[in-house]
Amino acid sequence: MTAQTIERLLAGAWADPETGRPVQVPVRAIVLADTLAGSEAELVAGLDLGRRFALVSDPTTHAVLGARVARALDSLGPVARIALPERPHADGDTVERLRPAIRAADSVIAIGAGTINDLCKYAAHLEGKPYVVFGTAPSMNGYTSANAAITMGGLKKSLPARPPVGVFLDLGVLAAAPARMIRSGLGDSLCRPTAQADWLLSHLLRGTSYREAPFALLLPEESALLASADGLLAGDLEAVGRLARTLALSGLGMLICDGSYPASQGEHLISHYAEMMGRGLPESFHGEQIGIATLTMARLQQEMLDRRPTVRPTALDPADLEAHFGPETGAACLRELRSKALDGAAAERMNAAIAETWEDIRARIAAVAVPPAALEKALLAAGAPRSPGELGWPAPFYREAVCRARQIRGRFTFLDLAADGGMLEAFAGREGAR
Repeated sequence: MTAQTIERLLAGAWADPETGRPVQVPVRAIVLADTLAGSEAELVAGLDLGRRFALVSDPTTHAVLGARVARALDSLGPVARIALPERPHADGDTVERLRPAIRAADSVIAIGAGTINDLCKYAAHLEGKPYVVFGTAPSMNGYTSANAAITMGGLKKSLPARPPVGVFLDLGVLAAAPARMIRSGLGDSLCRPTAQADWLLSHLLRGTSYREAPFALLLPEESALLASADGLLAGDLEAVGRLARTLALSGLGMLICDGSYPASQGEHLISHYAEMMGRGLPESFHGEQIGIATLTMARLQQEMLDRRPTVRPTALDPADLEAHFGPETGAACLRELRSKALDGAAAERMNAAIAETWEDIRARIAAVAVPPAALEKALLAAGAPRSPGELGWPAPFYREAVCRARQIRGRFTFLDLAADGGMLEAFAGREGAR
């Protein structure tokens, strides 16, 4: 069903469930197959990307797939390889180093997963070049999105970027990816219910925009994905394909909504905080972090829905933010926090809305939620980490991450409701101790 959904979406034949109107996306090709060996040149040639290709890879992704793709594209025109170091960073400095070589090409061929894909899509956006990606791991949902997670000035940002013209996923390559990367993809895919709950809460309490379309894309196969988590590391191409399609559709959902709202809410804020402030912590994958943070948000949402919170004006402490994050990042966090902060009048209005509509809010959000135990069961089946301690994160750091994550971005989530309701610190303490 999901494979047919992708085909219909690319053809402009999939209808928005709220409006009934066809949804259009700029991605022209998404190909998932047990193997793509021998078809790489044909896939690229059909997209009219010019003759000069900038192929971006690191040593690992080049060995896994890049060399094969480069040989195939030689028949179409000159291929200039841009060799990134092992484990490159998705930051502004790396983007600037990519731009001159990309400027000299007609198009960009990204070989990799999260970091390489983000770097290429953002650099291609800045240079006005089309790009395609050959994925090397089912590790994240950014292959098909039009935003890139790039660290700029110490602050992790979701920046507008060029969506891919084509996304090519060889399931044999994806299934052979390191186990942690496959588990990371599962973790990244689990946040659908918590992200939807946060976005819906903001819509119902603050009147922000909200759309059902991205979630309608994902829901038909979600239960099957959770049930087949144990096959992801057993070389089961059907299970890996289901994960890859789910991740691709999640990215398309962001594309439809012109932003990361349907796939990045409170759970991603916790992860982004950890990436910003977790100096000296053991290295971990983004999706591993998201899996753990998703469990935290699912528990917080469940706990908050079982109570009727009363909020107070948002505490703003510029000196504390500057001392904790540093002058530049602290000032940026203050701007983000102020954009959603409640003053006295706004707190009164929200309390009135909660008193009048909380039962409806509970019912609406409960209808899209997945119990924390079901999410944890899927992570357990795949052998993925389920607690901050399994990533080597000390309890005080995770408690801090849960409390402060809301300070780094202006999106209103259950983290804000809990903080303004005086409940977040106690909850964060319990989560840190897991």
